[in-house]
Amino acid sequence: MDNLKLTIELVPSTSWFNNLRNQMSRKDWDTLRMTTYSKYNHCCGICNDHPKMLHCHELWDYNDKLHIQTLKGFIALCVMCHHVKHIGYAGILADKGELNFDDVVKHFMKINNCGRDTFYQYHDEIFNLWNERSKYNWKIDLGIYADLVQQPKA
Repeated sequence: MDNLKLTIELVPSTSWFNNLRNQMSRKDWDTLRMTTYSKYNHCCGICNDHPKMLHCHELWDYNDKLHIQTLKGFIALCVMCHHVKHIGYAGILADKGELNFDDVVKHFMKINNCGRDTFYQYHDEIFNLWNERSKYNWKIDLGIYADLVQQPKA
C-alpha cells in the first residue's frame, strides 16, 4: 500500500483536537492557510482539483516507539481528499446523513486507481494502526511551527 497517492491519516483518539489550529488565533490560522493555498496554486495538493473551497490539512509524523507526534507541514486539500484523510469523521458525518460515504470511497479509488477491495483492505490496516496508537498518550511536537502558538495574555 506504499504506492497510494491519497492516504488515510487517523489521529490517535488520545490526540484529538490537539493541533496547531486550535492553539492559534483565528487571524493567524487564516494567514497560514491562505499561505498554504497559495503554495499549492489554489489546487488540491493530491488530486489537483481546483475547487471553490480548500481545506488546510496538518501533516503529522508519528514515532511509534517514543509516542511523539510531530507536525511536519501543511497541504491544501479539496473537500473529498480531506474526507478521505479523516475517514473516521467522514463515517460519522455519513451516519448523520450529512455525507455519502460511498462517494468518499469512490474518490479514494479514483485517485489511487484501485478497486473497492484495496480500499477496504487499506482501511482495515489503518484502523488497526489507529487502535494501537490510541492506546498511548502522545507528546505533541509542533516543531518549527511552535512559535505560532498563541501565548496566554498575562
